[in-house]
Amino acid sequence: MGAVIALMLAQGVLGAADTLYYHEWRFRLTGHVPETRIELQLHAARDFIYAVIFGTLPWFAWSGGWAYVLGGLLFAEIVITLTDFVVERRTRASQGGLATGEFLTHVVMAIIYGAFLATLAPHLWAWTAMETGFLAHDVVSPEVGGLCGLMAAGVFVSGVRDLGASLGVAVCRWPWTDEALRDAPPPP
Repeated sequence: MGAVIALMLAQGVLGAADTLYYHEWRFRLTGHVPETRIELQLHAARDFIYAVIFGTLPWFAWSGGWAYVLGGLLFAEIVITLTDFVVERRTRASQGGLATGEFLTHVVMAIIYGAFLATLAPHLWAWTAMETGFLAHDVVSPEVGGLCGLMAAGVFVSGVRDLGASLGVAVCRWPWTDEALRDAPPPP
């Protein structure tokens, strides 16, 4: 499980960088609703899946029937990401298109996710043969566990922000209000 957690952390670091630089700063996605509504909703759904993954895998084996639930979440993440690849091309057209750096970040993240799935698959398969439940395991140090917990919380908050902004909750657009977008210099 150590390799699984390492790949998960690499995915989390790249995902956080992608979100903070491209989604928040460069394209200011929460400030461009309704144009970005669907993209934000896809991001929120994926964020909630990652919050569950980061919040459980370091400490628990999803055994028995729960292994199939986890497999379903992992498959849903693939479907959401593929849909997002299509949607964001359309969403970003008015902003000059998807940035090359963001596209390359997404490619690297897809490769890491594939490696994560390939590394997790034998564990997931073994868990299906066990009694249904969540079995505690100690596969991470307290420091790595704390980092995973922070990532779970961060991606959950990001999901709430994206979902809220997509639904018109004004505070979730901050700081990219209409006035701020109008008065701010264009991002690099």
